[in-house]
Amino acid sequence: MTYGPGQGPGPLPLSDGELAALLAGHRMGALAANKRDGHPHLSTVAYHWDPAERVARISTTDDRAKVRRLRRDPRAALYVSSADHLAFAVAEGRAELSAVSEVPGDAAGRELLGLEPPFEDAGAEKAFLEQMVLDRRLLIRLRVSRLYGTRLDVP
Repeated sequence: MTYGPGQGPGPLPLSDGELAALLAGHRMGALAANKRDGHPHLSTVAYHWDPAERVARISTTDDRAKVRRLRRDPRAALYVSSADHLAFAVAEGRAELSAVSEVPGDAAGRELLGLEPPFEDAGAEKAFLEQMVLDRRLLIRLRVSRLYGTRLDVP
């Protein structure tokens, strides 16, 4: 079967489970925040999806435009596409910003550490926590209130 405009089946909605699986199966997406003029501001981000809490966690630095925008307006959305771009998921919700990590091992640093695979030695973990302070890192928690998306069944 050939697929093109006006040919083939239309998009099919994804179930909640399929949407969660698509989010869990990827680490990169586009975060949309609102600019003052109402236009979306999109940023490519690495994220970690927690299906039990329905939260996407994103590590970022305090000086980013997305952080300024989310402080002003916490409404946001995360867009994730399948590798073949025939399916997508959008996770909409309100963003919460953690405090900036200011002391190695503080609450923000520990939460950021939770996004990483375990370190093999304490020295590497200590270096990571020190780097979070130097970077002025914080965590965006996108608390998802709505998931939606579709897929195309193309042979």
